[in-house]
Amino acid sequence: MPVLNIVLVEPEIPQNTGNISRTCAATGARLHLVGPLGFTIDDRKLKRAGLDYWHLLDITYYDSLDDFFEKNDGPFFYFSTKAAHVYSDVSYPDGAYLLFGKETRGLPEWLLRQDPDHAVRLPMIDDDAARSLNLSNTVAVGVYEVLRQWGFPQLRTQGHLSDA
Repeated sequence: MPVLNIVLVEPEIPQNTGNISRTCAATGARLHLVGPLGFTIDDRKLKRAGLDYWHLLDITYYDSLDDFFEKNDGPFFYFSTKAAHVYSDVSYPDGAYLLFGKETRGLPEWLLRQDPDHAVRLPMIDDDAARSLNLSNTVAVGVYEVLRQWGFPQLRTQGHLSDA
C-alpha cells in the first residue's frame, strides 16, 4: 500500500491538529508533528477533535525542522499561499510528504525558495483580505487529491444504507 505523510510544522491550534489527526486516521496517512507545538499533546481540545480515532493514528514527533529533515528523505511538497504551482497540477509519488506550516505564518520562506517546483497552493479569490483557508481544511484537500491520484488505495469507496 502506498504511504502518504502529512507534516505539521509548529502547529498552534489544538482543534486543527485534532481534525487533521482524524483525517489521517480515517485515510491511513501518517502524521508527523514538528515542534515546538503551540499546545500540549494531551490538550483536551486536541483529543476531543480527534474523538475516538487515536488508536488508528500513526504519529511521529520531532523537536524541530532540522530533526525532521535528518530523519526523512522525501519527496517533500510544501503547501503555502506563497507558492506558484497549483496543488492539483502536481503528481504525488508513493512516500510523499505534504508539509503545512503554522496557522499564523505558514512555512518558513527558505523552504519555499530552496525547492520552488515542489511548493504548491490551493487557488483562492484574488483579494489579499482572503489570507488563507483553515489549516485542517487545506490538509484535507491535499490528502484527498493525493489519494484520488492513487485511486484511493485501501479505502472503502462504496457506502451502504442501513436496513432501518
